[in-house]
Amino acid sequence: MTTVDQPVDVLLSDGSTVQLRPIRPEDAAEIVAMHSRFSERTRYLRYFSPYPRIPERDLQRFVNVDHRDREAFVVLAGTRMVAVGRYERLGPEAPEAEVAFVVEDDYQGRGIGPVLLEHLADSARRFGIVHFVAEVLPTNSTMLRVFSDFGYQVQRQYADGVVHLNFPIAPTEATLEVQRGREHRTEARSIARLLAPRGIAVYGASATGQGVGAAVLGHLRDGGYPGAIVPVHPSATTVAGLPAYPSAADAGAEVDLAVVAVAPEAAPAVVADAAAAGAHGLVVISAGFAEAGPEGAAAQRALVRAAHAAGMRVVGPNCLGVANTEEKVRLNATLAPVLPAPGRVGFFSQSGAFGVALLAEAQRRGLGLSSFVSAGNRADVSGNDLLQYWQDDPGTEVILLYLETFGNPRKFARLARRIGRDKPVVALASLARPVGLGEGPVLDEAAVSALFAQSGVIRVDTVAELLDVGVLLANQPLPAGSRVGVVGNSSALTGLAATACAAQGLTLADGYPRDVGPHAGAAAFTAALAGAAADDGVDALVAVFAPPLPGQLTVEEADFTAALPAALGAGKPTVVTFLAGRVPAGLPAYPSVEEAVRALARVTRYAAWLRRDPGALPELPRVDRLAGQAAIRADASDPAGLLGAYGIDLVKSAPAGSADEAVAAAERLGWPVALKAAAPGLRHRLDLGAVRLDLADPVALRRAYAEMTAVFGADVLVQPMVPPGVACVVELMEDPAFGPVVGFGLGGVATELLGDRAWRAVPLTDRDAAELVDEPRAAPLLRGHRGAAPVDRSALVDLLLRVGRLADEQPRVRSLTLNPVLARPDGISVLHATVGVGSAGARPDTGPRRL
Repeated sequence: MTTVDQPVDVLLSDGSTVQLRPIRPEDAAEIVAMHSRFSERTRYLRYFSPYPRIPERDLQRFVNVDHRDREAFVVLAGTRMVAVGRYERLGPEAPEAEVAFVVEDDYQGRGIGPVLLEHLADSARRFGIVHFVAEVLPTNSTMLRVFSDFGYQVQRQYADGVVHLNFPIAPTEATLEVQRGREHRTEARSIARLLAPRGIAVYGASATGQGVGAAVLGHLRDGGYPGAIVPVHPSATTVAGLPAYPSAADAGAEVDLAVVAVAPEAAPAVVADAAAAGAHGLVVISAGFAEAGPEGAAAQRALVRAAHAAGMRVVGPNCLGVANTEEKVRLNATLAPVLPAPGRVGFFSQSGAFGVALLAEAQRRGLGLSSFVSAGNRADVSGNDLLQYWQDDPGTEVILLYLETFGNPRKFARLARRIGRDKPVVALASLARPVGLGEGPVLDEAAVSALFAQSGVIRVDTVAELLDVGVLLANQPLPAGSRVGVVGNSSALTGLAATACAAQGLTLADGYPRDVGPHAGAAAFTAALAGAAADDGVDALVAVFAPPLPGQLTVEEADFTAALPAALGAGKPTVVTFLAGRVPAGLPAYPSVEEAVRALARVTRYAAWLRRDPGALPELPRVDRLAGQAAIRADASDPAGLLGAYGIDLVKSAPAGSADEAVAAAERLGWPVALKAAAPGLRHRLDLGAVRLDLADPVALRRAYAEMTAVFGADVLVQPMVPPGVACVVELMEDPAFGPVVGFGLGGVATELLGDRAWRAVPLTDRDAAELVDEPRAAPLLRGHRGAAPVDRSALVDLLLRVGRLADEQPRVRSLTLNPVLARPDGISVLHATVGVGSAGARPDTGPRRL
């Protein structure tokens, strides 16, 4: 949300940054200055007249708004105001408002109009405005296109020489698609300018050749970068054999990127100098920022703010650098002296130290690199930005990520779902709670893996696994299924491979493993592999080879590796464990059978995800978002009202503090009733005697009340009996890494003890909800275990979809538990709900675009 105290930075269509904030009374002088820079045509198109100057009365009305019925946002490039947009409600509490905006000539055509419209519509919706109207001259084709291209259902009327527009501003799938398409293009372009710069300025490279700056400068020079390299030094005339300048602008070269290796206190002067030279971005290698404490964090914020004000993006600080192996670029602006060979894999590392190890190991394994970014403190550029860039980069086919934290988990999941359909995304992500994410509950490893898998991300646990999977994806096709053919010359190795396949959830194909025996030569081994590759019952191959005993085979018979390429042309992925000899290029080789099969299994699961229908966000009747908001109170919540707003019926209950009150409640609700201890942890604990069922009359109720209150206290809940069913639990929680997530499991002490819950991130598709119901280990109880009737699975799916929608639309709901939910063949009953309400959880992937 944009406020006067919290302006936002936004990206324009060319990848540059500007600031957007509500107008202030003190902006009057800058409004006049901006107006004076407008061309006559711009003034005429906006005001329908020459309007050479702004009268004082109009000026005061422009800059004084109530930020409710009248709102105005200004766009600043540095300190220069370049655009203003506003809406004005058409009468007290009217549902319509007139919208208009104007952009300085030099900044037209860069996407400012759509950004203003997004923020104005978001602000207007919060105050009950549902329609915008606008008046546009027919000759103002640019403005007409802004409205028509946004995805709104625009109604047009032409009268009195003016085009009158009217359109609803509620977000729709169409407007969201347009908005995210613009987000994708702007973020991708901002990264493209960093990874293919025309010239580079280097700050902090010493004339002695010592230090971080000198190292990066040397790597740039020695890596063959063809553009201008400009060392900036206050006194030296040459640095590392290159002409040096006191200011980057003095070099007279086109500088797009600044590599910064100066102390934090010198960073502001560097930002100003780089901006004066026309740089589009900063790669800040320097440490001493947020990782160093509060003062460093303040310096980091100031660095990013200054860079964004100058239209620049920031990689880092405290990062390893950036690289691009494309032949026309040959960029090595990193601390790694040698990069892996050019290839088709994009690397992103949040950690600088880890990035060095990653690049070195990739080089050792022959894994080719397309581009590399180390984000360090990730003050600005993040993994999400790189996903946007790599999606369209023709030189990148596989994406490898090392993530310590998620700056915007919902956006990461959304991008991964989209990009993963075309390019596999492999992530090494820590399960440890990062510092500063609070002390709330966190998900276990199985849940985290499921949440990654939901988005199609291949999650790995180690650096070795990250590269294991990367090598396989970069060199082999995806498997068409999970059936694996194992071929080898050692019964021990083939047996290990078969066991590993079973452990990893792969299916051993019929007739495998095939052991050609230790005396078989290369020809026999090749024939066995060729037969397996041609086998229609095999989707992937595991080839294992143990060296023959000395003198057992002739040199020609033992040349197994030379025979491999001819045997493996069937287009099926193959992993190899050869304990002797060098495997030909293009075949992923692993030091152990278990590593080979594990990599194959991860890729097989990804291929299965690709084949599955991703599902859809279905329309849900009986959902009223505004009613849900009304049910949420500042100090508590109304579970029945909140759930009812999302079509979830809660079985009525009544509190009681005495036997007489309990009987009176039963008379109102209807006999028979259940009596439950009121304490939250006891309301479903039938095993402890905290729940008494089928109380048919006052005598039975009073007796049960006396027995229960002696143990659990006087406060109870009275609830009408419902038909029995399988007890289930539905949960909603705000995970510090993934945002809002929905969990499902079966009730009972045993399943709670074992943590038998399935989890999915919000928003839930119908596919996600169905998988939630089927995934718990105890799910067979829902399908008719041991002769029981199957429950109404569709009712559970519908319930989960409604909880997911609630989580998506009500950010103040931080937790929700439905326990128990009784599932029966004829439907479900939600017996109890607890809701935790707080300040709105951070949802940076919703609302108008912002950095």
